[in-house]
Amino acid sequence: MDTLLAEAPDAAEGDSESILPPHIEQTVQAIARLHQAHEERATTLELLVDRLTALVARPAFIGATLAAVAIWIGTNLLLHRLAGWSVDSPAFPWLQGAGTLAAILITTLVLVSQRRKDELSELREQLTLELAIMTEQKSAKLIALMEEMRRDNPMIANRVDTEADDMSTAADPETVLEAFKGAKDGAATGDPASSGEAPAPSASSIVPGLGQARPQPA
Repeated sequence: MDTLLAEAPDAAEGDSESILPPHIEQTVQAIARLHQAHEERATTLELLVDRLTALVARPAFIGATLAAVAIWIGTNLLLHRLAGWSVDSPAFPWLQGAGTLAAILITTLVLVSQRRKDELSELREQLTLELAIMTEQKSAKLIALMEEMRRDNPMIANRVDTEADDMSTAADPETVLEAFKGAKDGAATGDPASSGEAPAPSASSIVPGLGQARPQPA
């Protein structure tokens, strides 16, 4: 009985893994390899900085810091009252110096750790952009193939669909980028023509057929 209970979680885990379709499993593995490659490129010092940053980011660090400051101040005040001397007399210059140094170190740790995270975020953005461009090109190709099949099918009345013809042409990424830049400059100045540059191309010029009325079948 115990053996059956022990094997049950393993069987459930195997069933859950088999539920994932192959293409989703490949996507998960690709993302995992991306993160693994990013971690493998990190140096020992960068990994140490990440661990220290994670330690500082914990709520317990705030409590430990407040407790250390309270103990330091209380000990020095007690020594000054009982023995007439203290290591750090009010207004506690040693404590202020330690706090300033700790603030500089923590800021540096956060910046270094954030830089590594920004590198990973940049890789994700590049991957997302490449996938978006590929998806748009594949969609345009699919539309072109469907239009070709429609024209070759004798059972479907042949008609002119200018919107489908325009959507079968993939958008030019460079043209889209220039359009975004022009729109941003125009929004900043209030008038695209006031900057001395040509107005930003319209959406219909970037993706032909966009915004046009679709002809009704006869």
